[in-house]
Amino acid sequence: MIRGLIWRGISDMASNVKKEFELYEPMRIWLQKYLEDKYKGAKIITVDSHARTLDSFLEEYGVIDHYPLTVGLDIQIDVLGIIIQGKRVSIVFIEAKKTQLNLHDLGQLWAYCKLCDPIEAFLLSSVSLGSLDKILNNLSRNDLLDFGDGKRIKKMKVGKWDVKAKAIDHKTLIPKI
Repeated sequence: MIRGLIWRGISDMASNVKKEFELYEPMRIWLQKYLEDKYKGAKIITVDSHARTLDSFLEEYGVIDHYPLTVGLDIQIDVLGIIIQGKRVSIVFIEAKKTQLNLHDLGQLWAYCKLCDPIEAFLLSSVSLGSLDKILNNLSRNDLLDFGDGKRIKKMKVGKWDVKAKAIDHKTLIPKI
C-alpha cells in the first residue's frame, strides 16, 4: 500500500513541470481555442499575464474602461483571456499551480473573481485537486465556487491540468463544462 502511494507520488512528479511558469503557455493556447470555440465571431485575446498586474494588460489592450475597479489592484493572473464582442468585453482567468490544490488557492482566485467579475475562472493543478477534492467532491461544497454580482451567480472551475495532453482532464473538472 505505502509502496503504491510512493510510486504514485513519484509518477505524479515525473509527469509534472519543474517550474509553474512552464504551465502558462500551454494553458494560454488551450484557453485561446476554448474561447474561440465558445464565442464564435468574437475577438479573442489570450496572454501569459503572470509577470504584470491585470490592469496593465487591460490598459494595453484598450479595455480598461470596462474594468475600472481593477486599477491599482495588485492582481497578477497567470493566464488572461479577453473576449471582445462588439462593445461588450469579458475577461477569463486561469490560475495555475504545480502543486496539489488547497483552500488558500481557491480563496485567492475567489477574491480575484469577486473584485473583477470575470465571465469564467479556472483553478488548475498539474498534480491533483489536493484537499479541494474532499471539500468539493466528498463534502459537496460546490457553493464555495460561487461568485458574481448577485444577479447572476457564476462558478469557478477547478480541475487537473494534464501536462502531456496540454489540456484539462475533464474527468476531474468541477463543475463540468
